[in-house]
Amino acid sequence: MTAPVRLAKRLAESVPCSRREAELYITGGWVTVDGQVVEEPQFMVSQQRVELHPEASLTPIEPATILFHLPPGMDANAAQQLICADTRAADDPSGIHLLKQHFIRLTQGIPLERNASGLLVFTQDWHVARKLKDDAATLEQEYVVEVAGELPPDGLKLLNHGLSFNGRALPPVKVSWQNETRLRFALKGVQPGQIAHMCKSVGLQVLAMKRLRIGRVSMAKLPPGQWRYLMPHERF
Repeated sequence: MTAPVRLAKRLAESVPCSRREAELYITGGWVTVDGQVVEEPQFMVSQQRVELHPEASLTPIEPATILFHLPPGMDANAAQQLICADTRAADDPSGIHLLKQHFIRLTQGIPLERNASGLLVFTQDWHVARKLKDDAATLEQEYVVEVAGELPPDGLKLLNHGLSFNGRALPPVKVSWQNETRLRFALKGVQPGQIAHMCKSVGLQVLAMKRLRIGRVSMAKLPPGQWRYLMPHERF
């Protein structure tokens, strides 16, 4: 019987390469043990088959940013528990190599409106996290809101400009009908409860709302309960 050794040591001896290079290969998801990817350099192996992917790269792992479609009725705080390999969208166009490390130390950016579904952002990238925090008041968000009730003649005009919230006049926003029961809101610096309050102020009841976009990044056709990576060229 072969005494168990750390995977990094076995790989360094078999490639051969330095122990540090072996660790980078392993944490980069390029190493399999008996056909299964293992990302932990300290994983103990004995007689198992250890293989290095032929396209393996020593490029350091870039922090990930994940776009998740929160389904209706789900608590946004529980959403992160759904982010795993099995819920990645099949048509994720990013081409990013999936790693288990991408699912740890994620920070949520710009919370959803109360009782809303739709686009959530989770990131490991401090640049993205700071952008979403510092520019939250100036990044435009797009919501589609299902409503019931009768809008008065000047209701749409008031929704665009003329309402107050928490004792302060709201800045101009862009509100238009998407269809007979859905309004499209494009607004900046959304405050919790603001959209429902705006609708109530003009005699409308909010039945559901979904966030479609933050800044220049859109959820597009991402299915509910699934996620994709933010692509390298995408910027909020």
